[in-house]
Amino acid sequence: MQYTIPHYYHKFQCIAGACKDTCCAGWSIMIDDKSKNRYWRQKGSFGERLWQSIDWKNSSFKQCGRRCAFLNRENLCDIYTEAGPDMLCKTCREYPRHTEEFQGVREISLSLSCEEAARIILGTKEPVCFQTKEDEREEIYPEFDSSLFHTLTEARTLIISFLQDRRYSCSHRMAMSLGFAHDMQSRIRGNRVFEINNLMERYQDESLYNFIEKKINRSKEHEESRFVKMKEWFTIFQELEVLDADWSRYISTIKKLLFEKGITSYDENRIAFYNHLKENPEREEQWELWCEQLLVYFIFTYFCGSVYDEQPYGKMKLAVVCTLLIQEMAQATFKMREGRLDFSDFVHLSHRFSKEMEHSDLNLNTMDRIFTTDKKFGLKSLLSVL
Repeated sequence: MQYTIPHYYHKFQCIAGACKDTCCAGWSIMIDDKSKNRYWRQKGSFGERLWQSIDWKNSSFKQCGRRCAFLNRENLCDIYTEAGPDMLCKTCREYPRHTEEFQGVREISLSLSCEEAARIILGTKEPVCFQTKEDEREEIYPEFDSSLFHTLTEARTLIISFLQDRRYSCSHRMAMSLGFAHDMQSRIRGNRVFEINNLMERYQDESLYNFIEKKINRSKEHEESRFVKMKEWFTIFQELEVLDADWSRYISTIKKLLFEKGITSYDENRIAFYNHLKENPEREEQWELWCEQLLVYFIFTYFCGSVYDEQPYGKMKLAVVCTLLIQEMAQATFKMREGRLDFSDFVHLSHRFSKEMEHSDLNLNTMDRIFTTDKKFGLKSLLSVL
């Protein structure tokens, strides 16, 4: 078995009661069968509390005011305090660690939905690298396409190299990655996976960067305004499951700040935001870095999952669109804070976005469907907003 983690993985340490947005509130915490059976067998007063505080039918902890029944006033877990870390269920023991499973491979990352993890992910200044170790365990997944998976891992490495090429703007890097994933998808669709190696070689030609820049400019000339596009993109949230009751109000406020006063106000705020960045080279560099780390995070987490549905282009679009939506949310926050946006603001809004989008299989499946079928997320449309 091969295990892969980002190099910052071991920096994470739960800050427990100091966390401003505890993971023990705002969503249902599911209990695995092994922990559920262990809780069922507990005796005494603690066993009685477990019995009363678990929704046994749905295998989750009950909530009191949207907080886990075991979350005390100090934002600490009474199960941990009473019985120690071994008594925690799998969800609580592992979060915010996230695992993607493939035949003989486990890719483990930190989840952006945890604000402390988001601070580590977005605060990483160096390009993310990945560390791998192996053990003697073996496994076989029936019908797993090992050849396609190998191709996807090679393609992901190339995409991450595009995204980490700091000679170019993040917009340019996104365009390169989208173009490659689009062309890769056409090979898969046409049963020409064997051509992807040559495609990867072609995309490493430096002259392609100039071609991509021209393509971005041509796309901007013939597409409708960014205001119209982004206003339409934000309707995605209407199709998604709401996990946190405050999310609908929050996203409604964001949309009002961005779109309520029309295209002129939207463009003025966008210009003011980017002028604010350009006033300070360090600030502009920091913005590019945050966006790079978002893109690498989404690509590492989801891209190779296309071994199961053969839709790498959809996974690439998910990374780009999620990053662009977070950028728009940041610009709304900039407007709300009257011309200011700091690191903690960006961490907070990225974490809120992730908490809603990434912790619902229904939402992830809906986004997969949208990005693979909805024409408003075609290549020309995406390039026109970069």
